[in-house]
Amino acid sequence: MPERRTVALVTLGCARNEVDSEELAGRLEADGWQLVADAEDADVAVVNTCGFVDAAKKDSVDALLEANDLKGHGRTQAVVAVGCMAERYGKELAEALPEADGVLGFDDYADISDRLQTILSGGVHASHTPRDRRKLLPISPAERQQSAAEVALPGHGSAGDALAPEGEAPVDLPDGLAPASGPRAPLRRRLDGSPVASVKLASGCDRRCTFCAIPSFRGSFISRRPSDVLNETRWLAEQGVKEIMLVSENNTSYGKDLGDIRLLESLLPELAGVDGIERVRVSYLQPAEMRPGLIDVLTSTPKIAPYFDLSFQHSAPDVLRAMRRFGDTDRFLELLDTIRGKAPQAGVRSNFIVGFPGESEADLAELERFLTHARLDAIGVFGYSDEDGTEAATYENKLDVDVVAERLAHVSRLAEELVSQRAEERLGETLRVLVESVGPEEGVYGRGEHQAPETDGQVLLTSGEGLAVGRMVEAKVVGTEGVDLVAEPLTVLASATGPRGSHVGREEAGR
Repeated sequence: MPERRTVALVTLGCARNEVDSEELAGRLEADGWQLVADAEDADVAVVNTCGFVDAAKKDSVDALLEANDLKGHGRTQAVVAVGCMAERYGKELAEALPEADGVLGFDDYADISDRLQTILSGGVHASHTPRDRRKLLPISPAERQQSAAEVALPGHGSAGDALAPEGEAPVDLPDGLAPASGPRAPLRRRLDGSPVASVKLASGCDRRCTFCAIPSFRGSFISRRPSDVLNETRWLAEQGVKEIMLVSENNTSYGKDLGDIRLLESLLPELAGVDGIERVRVSYLQPAEMRPGLIDVLTSTPKIAPYFDLSFQHSAPDVLRAMRRFGDTDRFLELLDTIRGKAPQAGVRSNFIVGFPGESEADLAELERFLTHARLDAIGVFGYSDEDGTEAATYENKLDVDVVAERLAHVSRLAEELVSQRAEERLGETLRVLVESVGPEEGVYGRGEHQAPETDGQVLLTSGEGLAVGRMVEAKVVGTEGVDLVAEPLTVLASATGPRGSHVGREEAGR
């Protein structure tokens, strides 16, 4: 029997890219490829790139070059770029980076196995010519679902669609790959054993923020069907996942192309009711689209984290208008007061851009006023830089690079101080902590409801007795380390669950 072809997926960027990589992994494994963790052990290294900002692009290029350095020193024979940067720049990236043996766009994902085999065999697959993906679907949201099947939507893949042609029986898939049975079963292969997994709620964005290029290469907003989201969540629960995080470019728009802008409010309780799921988290919320009903569901539904990842970006009215966004400091603070009036321990995070064209000292002071009063749990701060193809890149009133850097450093220092103060406010609170890592030397770490993976800090538990990855623990906050918390375990609320595993009940933790 010939040796199986091996492939490694290197993922950069956001949680949406992680979902896309797991879909690619599902497609490849179903077609006979062996997945390996390290690029040096793979015939082909596939780098899922990020094309959002300059720093992310540099990281993507560095990852491609690092993988290329493996060629000639081990098993690696080819390096292939996929993801947002590859989709956004296509031929331009291929010409600028000849070290990449292939640059594949989203339209190549359905045929990823054939594409990699061609490249591995010494052939050439022409890099795609980038196009504005917003033009691939009808302008009217209501008409998009009818055309969705004709457009590549990474992370929306279905095993039935890809592997069981109409009229044929579903094929048997490798263990651990989502099965090609049931209604539109997900096509996905988990790439780690984390008790947390992201689920795509939608793709694309209809907003036209002047600083953002994402809609041009991710396309117009299109929702996944609720049944698809539920089926994927059930499958993830069978794989031992305890928390799912709903991701998209804009979750507050979910359902508008399905005829019900309030669809998220009805879907969330169903997701929370999936057997084995202990926590559902919603990310990427637009402040201008927040609805009273959605706030109610997020703050009062069991197993739904009262967590608000709100995309404020700034709070000075003039800057927000130039960004083609809405709101101001007082309206944003009122929104936060409404949320905390319903759930005092709710977690809130946001990102902000400083140094936007035309930003005055008064605008910066207004942003500082908001940050000082907002009591955010996590703050991301970015300095403005031009992005190809965006309206803001054409603005004339640009700030000097040194001014942008100075403002970035200043607001970053303020943000670090404020999130540390917010962490100290949580001293004495009781949290539900999902255990994510247990090490004899590193200690036991997890996250509370107010902390999303990778971005919002973590909780160090003072005792690890009886704890394992995947357990949900009630713990009291007894200390802080910057944005991170230290907590004493009180009660184990749910035990670790392996793939299709058993579930044991409530027990006391060692104190």
